[in-house]
Amino acid sequence: METQKSQGEKQATMASCRKKKNEEATFLEDLKDHIDEFVNASMDEHKTCFKKTIQKMFGMSKIVAERNAESKETTVSK
Repeated sequence: METQKSQGEKQATMASCRKKKNEEATFLEDLKDHIDEFVNASMDEHKTCFKKTIQKMFGMSKIVAERNAESKETTVSK
């Protein structure tokens, strides 16, 4: 029974970052859903989402840096 509880908690924290619920929702409807999710999220969900966002940002900056380095190499070799 304890394993079921921990698995449920893990799933809740894994699904913490927001995805649009309804593709046909208006901007205000989507914003209201977003605010409701934010207010009702647990601290663990906020922490997990924040960590994922930071990791994604650093991952994107690494990709951009690699592309810039590659483009500089090709212009120097030409």
